Amino acid sequence: MVFPLLIIFLLPKLINMNDPGMRREMEQSMNMLNPSPEIPDVSELMTKFFAPPKSQGLPRDCHELWESSGGQARDGVYIIKPGDLPIVAFCAMQEGGWTVIQHITVNSSVDFDRTWEEYKLGFGTLTGNHWLGNEYIHQLTSGPIRYKLGIKLVDKDAITKTGEYDPALVEGEDAQYRLRLGLYHGTAADALTLDPENYLHDNQKFTTKDRDNDNYFQNCAKLEFQGVAGGGWWYDACAGANLNRRNVIYWQKDCNKEHLCKYAWMMVKPSDMVKIMHPADCKRDEL
Repeated sequence: MVFPLLIIFLLPKLINMNDPGMRREMEQSMNMLNPSPEIPDVSELMTKFFAPPKSQGLPRDCHELWESSGGQARDGVYIIKPGDLPIVAFCAMQEGGWTVIQHITVNSSVDFDRTWEEYKLGFGTLTGNHWLGNEYIHQLTSGPIRYKLGIKLVDKDAITKTGEYDPALVEGEDAQYRLRLGLYHGTAADALTLDPENYLHDNQKFTTKDRDNDNYFQNCAKLEFQGVAGGGWWYDACAGANLNRRNVIYWQKDCNKEHLCKYAWMMVKPSDMVKIMHPADCKRDEL
């Protein structure tokens, strides 16, 4: 258990094995990774999984984990390393190894009306309603390969709609975590790059209640509906979509105050598109 303890030392705020809830989540996830009855000892499995050869290191994202398991890994909380330090994230393995960056349940007990710093580092419970953290979303999507953004919506009648933006990028804090999106396809409406009400979320900076980067004369994150503020989001002036408003999940005609949705997820994984750059093509790589 030396390697997991090293992770705990490096990330005291992210991984705390003295927390019974966190420890239970990690142990359940380790059992999900390899449910074989031949390996009943969770601590042994953790050591085997978290101590790969030095040349291999920790997986960068959930998709890498999914591939290394031969597609057999189960949904759960895992340790990944998209940047310099490891973090924990919920992996949607049954859907092909997506790294979940957001999950919300309508009328969630988790408050999404948070500060810039809270959205930067993340909040909530990984197995429930949460925001992974803008800094970690940036690290994931700005890697050596392109990533795509997945959206999953479930309405009050249990009808599920999905969509993907490929490629997708969240820029760094110096760029105010600007959202950059590529082509869209899916069963849900394209609420981020094409909106009939002229709200364009693509290429927008992130706004929170204490940092106003939107295009409206007021702070969109502070605007309330039935007493609940909008929360942090990539607002225009203001929104054709907002998956962080706690009392109404909003996604154009698919989710709104007339057509209620119960759940929403945002996830990322490596893009299906392959980009080959030649030195003479351009000096700046843009979406």
